[in-house]
Amino acid sequence: MKTRQLGDLWPVSTLTLGGGGVGQLWGVTTRAECVGTVRAAVDAGITLLDMAPRYGDGEAELVIGEAFEGKLPDGVRVTTKHRLGTPHTDEVEANLIGSLNESLERMRLEYVDLFFLHSNIISDDYDASAYVDRPATRWTTYIDQFVQVCEKLKADGRIGAWGITGIGIPDCILRALGEKTRPAAVQCITNLLDSPGELQYFPGPSRARELIAATKATGSGVLGIRPVQGGALCDTLDRDLPEGHGVVVDFAKSEGFRTLAAELGTSAAALAHRYALTMDDVDTVVLGCKNREELAECVAAEAAGPLETEIVARIDASVPQS
Repeated sequence: MKTRQLGDLWPVSTLTLGGGGVGQLWGVTTRAECVGTVRAAVDAGITLLDMAPRYGDGEAELVIGEAFEGKLPDGVRVTTKHRLGTPHTDEVEANLIGSLNESLERMRLEYVDLFFLHSNIISDDYDASAYVDRPATRWTTYIDQFVQVCEKLKADGRIGAWGITGIGIPDCILRALGEKTRPAAVQCITNLLDSPGELQYFPGPSRARELIAATKATGSGVLGIRPVQGGALCDTLDRDLPEGHGVVVDFAKSEGFRTLAAELGTSAAALAHRYALTMDDVDTVVLGCKNREELAECVAAEAAGPLETEIVARIDASVPQS
């Protein structure tokens, strides 16, 4: 598998295995199948595993622990995250360190290569009422505490670097990238629709491609997330979701894309992954595979190489433009 430089950090495989699938968020699977999927990913040349406590309430991290029994294969790196929110000032450091310790215990590790803020950054005066089920982190908490604690964790050898989610209020993400002490990596929306789907809690466009370009320009690494938008860019939805859910809405928008994929003789998911891999400035594309069959399809899509310019134009034309 090809590698790309992840910002100023290290080379990584062009595909990263994410924890959503092996944490059993994206449809039915089993622990045994997820363990097998993680091992198969490494065997296929994937060198970055992107985990988080919220992927199945620790399930994805437990899969890592079971798959490798505390010893990652040579050259393989791992991330984790924490949905910090905005706790009281006196609680932030203990909150972050406690979450990191729990993640390390589940994965049977003593160190992670990247530690991400998993909550959206908002300005101090922003109305956070939309964040009813996903706590947001106010700017002052982010810049005065999250950043400082992460720098301390780096110095202590507990993490290699830290990053932020690129899902959120675009101006806040751009502000974070403009700071002297900036994130080493950002997880940016990377799909045909430029859509965070049900994870968009703010008004206006996601500005996904602007954020990718801005991240790249600062020298920070770009991890492309949600390449199939939670399943919206697949042939079928593999789980029951309520009407109006972001994935359901985007699935309806993508009918023309699925028709084009069939015309080209490929699955929608494979075409969506190749599209994400073809996008400018994306260092690695994070997969949500829940089993070895899905993983094999993604690995084959990566091996097929970038899409031709004419095909990209046809894909772009297959969905409504916002």
